[in-house]
Amino acid sequence: MKLRLTLLCICISFVTYSQESFLVKNVTLFDGDVVIKKTSVLVEDGLIKEVGKNIKGDYTVINGKGKFLMPALTNSHVHAFAVEQLKEAAKAGVLNLLDMHGLEIVQQYMTALRDSTNIARLYRAGYAATAPAGHGTQYGFDVPTLEKPEDAKQWVTDRVAAGVDHIKIIVEPWKATISHEIAKEIIKEAHAKKKVAVVHISKEEDAYKVLSNGADGLVHIWTDIDMPQAHLDDLVKNHDFFVIPTVLTNVLVQPMFYGKNQEETDLVEIQILNEIKRLYDVGVPILAGTDPPNANINMGTDLYKELIFLSRAGIPNVDVLKSATSLPATKFDIGNVGFIKEGYIADMLLLDSNPIDDMYNIATIKRIWKAGMLVK
Repeated sequence: MKLRLTLLCICISFVTYSQESFLVKNVTLFDGDVVIKKTSVLVEDGLIKEVGKNIKGDYTVINGKGKFLMPALTNSHVHAFAVEQLKEAAKAGVLNLLDMHGLEIVQQYMTALRDSTNIARLYRAGYAATAPAGHGTQYGFDVPTLEKPEDAKQWVTDRVAAGVDHIKIIVEPWKATISHEIAKEIIKEAHAKKKVAVVHISKEEDAYKVLSNGADGLVHIWTDIDMPQAHLDDLVKNHDFFVIPTVLTNVLVQPMFYGKNQEETDLVEIQILNEIKRLYDVGVPILAGTDPPNANINMGTDLYKELIFLSRAGIPNVDVLKSATSLPATKFDIGNVGFIKEGYIADMLLLDSNPIDDMYNIATIKRIWKAGMLVK
């Protein structure tokens, strides 16, 4: 009986291994940087082994003619509290999730599942930096807060000890909020620990101040006014930063939380899209994130809606795809993902239609591979 079980395990291991080697042939490829027509991609042992038109060898072949191959997606702003949410994301081709505030003990458990094929990888901020009774403290779990700049060093040290991947700060004046002096100290301490520091804002003036103080990015875009040109010019000249605008969330909360009618909501949407285009036009990287489960947004297919918003803002579709593939991978340094190039992890999506032609085609995903394994 033991022999049978051993042989069965060996057979299962062999089948799993064999599924990791295949060739996607004659496909249109977005490799994370550029689009390459009529090329092939070889996957071996979960990695991209070769990209080119004339790959030789005896491999299982997947016919890519008329199809579109691209890196799997990353959602750059989520709040995950259950493994089922990670499964929901993976089934939509969203294989990386950047969590921006949650229970550290739960996040630690979920990050241990990163290698599971049918589960999205979670990268997390742990607890976000906020003030006593500030935004982020209202969700039913205890959150360590800050009251003065001197608190920043220990607070960041505690997050790093908890194993966080990045640091999230909340500057939100609709509730009690930390000062810009505290935020500046957190950013400084995060950088000393070699952690990316991102900030939740809703007001333009707060956005300008935190970016001036060295924040690496914003996890929302401002919605109160257009950024003055002098502010934008100064930021672009003197600082390197990115923005995760969360258009879908900002649009959905207008009637849901602020009681705005359709016409008023449409005006907010237009203002946000115009600001995104201004940022893009001066070279600010735009990353895609949706802030689920806020506004009842899901962890999976709702990211497609965010990409459509970015396309509507006037960002070329190849750069819209970067916003959810190569840009998050590089800006958050989350590992060997986000590209379909030699040596990268084979996280790939095979689509029936080309999203470069029309971003609505992002919903035509037919196969999802995580590290070369098919996601169910």
